[in-house]
Amino acid sequence: MPPVEFGVAIGIAAAALVVGAGITFLILFLIGKNKKTSANRKAEGILRDAKDKADRIVKNAQLDAKQSMFEAKQQNENDARQRKAEIAAEQQKLDLRIAAFDERENQLLRRTEALEAKSQSLDAQIESNKRRKEELDTKVDEIIKELEKVSGMSVQEAHDEIMARVENKMAMEISAYIKNAEDEARDTAQAKAVDLLVSACQRYAQDVVTERTVSVVALPSDEMKGRIIGREGRNIRVLEQQLGVDLVIDDTPEAITVSCFDPIRREIARRSLEILVKDGRIQPGRIEDVVAKVKKEVEESCAKYGQEACFKLGLPRINRELLSYIGRLHYRTSYGQNALTHSMEVAYLAGIMAGELGLDTNLARRAGLLHDIGKAVDFEQEGTHVQLGYELAKKYGEPEVVLNAIQSHHGDVPAKFVISYLVAAGDTLSAARPGARSETLETYVKRIEALETIAKKYDGVSQAYAMQSGREIRVMVIPEKVSDAEAVKMAQDIRTEIENGVTYPGQIKVSVIREYRAIETAK
Repeated sequence: MPPVEFGVAIGIAAAALVVGAGITFLILFLIGKNKKTSANRKAEGILRDAKDKADRIVKNAQLDAKQSMFEAKQQNENDARQRKAEIAAEQQKLDLRIAAFDERENQLLRRTEALEAKSQSLDAQIESNKRRKEELDTKVDEIIKELEKVSGMSVQEAHDEIMARVENKMAMEISAYIKNAEDEARDTAQAKAVDLLVSACQRYAQDVVTERTVSVVALPSDEMKGRIIGREGRNIRVLEQQLGVDLVIDDTPEAITVSCFDPIRREIARRSLEILVKDGRIQPGRIEDVVAKVKKEVEESCAKYGQEACFKLGLPRINRELLSYIGRLHYRTSYGQNALTHSMEVAYLAGIMAGELGLDTNLARRAGLLHDIGKAVDFEQEGTHVQLGYELAKKYGEPEVVLNAIQSHHGDVPAKFVISYLVAAGDTLSAARPGARSETLETYVKRIEALETIAKKYDGVSQAYAMQSGREIRVMVIPEKVSDAEAVKMAQDIRTEIENGVTYPGQIKVSVIREYRAIETAK
């Protein structure tokens, strides 16, 4: 293409491009203008709608405010009317009360005037009585002087004579009255008491448990005694030092006796020796390990026994430390009777009797179980088992009924609750059952002699016999010297002296027998 034509073509193209660009700009301008106009129209419409809504909201709010003001005004007027009515009613009550007070004041004034009149009348009567008393005293003195002259006795001598006669007469009457009162009490109360106790005993069934106070460990052979003693007594010294007991190795074949007042130590010693004998390794180091292990096992068994006892009795919420003390009673005996078994028996009996009387059976069982808890520590601390048991139960927050039952079951303090009497009765029943307790022959003989000695020292006693293993004392009296009323008084005196001077398990019955026989022989 020639240069000229090429230049012309470029010019045409450039002109066409400019014209196209102008047309495009014009079209875009017109489109934007139309959009702006449409947007303005929409905005104006939205503004008009918003203004209309705002006007409606304002009108509605004004109407609601006027309505609320009207309702509040009505409510205030109603409240004001109600308050006025209440004030009027209170005013009316106040007026009535004031009128009543005025009337009461008038009555008090009238009573005061009447009392003043009576007081004046009484003063006059008192003065009159004083004068009469003086006159009577004068006459009595004159009469007494005349009587002294006639009788030849002074007033004091006559008084002493009369008192002596009255005392002799009243002694017989008092004895007869005591006997009649006891008979009446037995007729009304004994039947019920016997039924209650018999019912409790029949409903409770338990084997009699008797344990020894000395433990015996069996040996496979007598050669084991030498190994227990050890070279120059080394092993037995360590055993006695660790266990705190006395080991008696005598001529008894294939046996060692463990002697100790502390039942826990005795049980630890028995178990430790059985383990050592079975193991065969008896030396100081092994002894210390076994004793430490057995001590821990015994402590765990005490807690277990306590938990089992409470579970059998159905007693919840007992302190865990107190349970361990309860379990210790398993290794404690009293006159050969297991202390834990005895405590459970008392708990069962007290619970049964409490149920018959409509009392709290759980509380009665709790008191019965803990009544001898002091025996768990009486071999470790100073004091009676009653005092120690009271302090131990109080330490762990036991109820007042339980504390009083512990203190009163042997009569150390008065019983303040019915359950305390039931625990004492259950304690007596459990201890008095035949075979429940045993004692040494020496103690038994001394007790029998003491009972017969007490009875024989009374004037008018011909013979006295202790019977039923010392649970009854029968006293034969001379009928010419002792009357029926005096026999009743003698039985009471013997009972009191036995209670104060003799130690015995259970109870002792005192029977004073007076029999008059008239015997003639026909020849």
